[in-house]
Amino acid sequence: MSLSSAYFDDLYARDADPWGIEAGWYEERRRAVVLAALPRPRYARAFEPGCASGALSVGLAERCDELVCRDAADRAVAAARARLAGRRGVDVARGELPGEVPAGPFDLVVASEVAYYLDADDRAACWDAVEERLVPGGHLLAVHWLRAAPEYPVEGPAVHDELAARPGLARTVRHDEADFRLEVYARVPPPARSVAEETGLR
Repeated sequence: MSLSSAYFDDLYARDADPWGIEAGWYEERRRAVVLAALPRPRYARAFEPGCASGALSVGLAERCDELVCRDAADRAVAAARARLAGRRGVDVARGELPGEVPAGPFDLVVASEVAYYLDADDRAACWDAVEERLVPGGHLLAVHWLRAAPEYPVEGPAVHDELAARPGLARTVRHDEADFRLEVYARVPPPARSVAEETGLR
């Protein structure tokens, strides 16, 4: 079964930074890799589910005219709001996947370390909702931990295998490390374009 909001509220009750997002080179570097992998320099409207305390959201906000952030844990939402206070075009609120995906359209969705908390039915519903809200040619960036996590409904590699099998998405970026996999998918049609093609290079 999918992990509930109570699971995340309990994590935050015991530790304000349950995944060590706020400190350490691994997380800082991973955020930099995520931002570097975005095929476009700027996006009109983006959605970040599972934003946690907003550490990645800060970088995304600098690349987006509007950024919609959601998290299932009240304490995470409060921390993200405080971190992003004063930034124009940023909306932070509580929201659970898959039932509370905000209304589109979006030209970017960033699913960072979030999909493996959902069971198979909820993942399918989540990806369906994301595709429905992505504009044609819009990007879905997914990045997930690859090491064993038996407490989750599914592990990271399976999440990315499912995305690769979706006919409405075409992969344009793939980055593999021992610890995580990052992929960018474009909603098709139109035909997906590489990063070089996005910038006019042939």
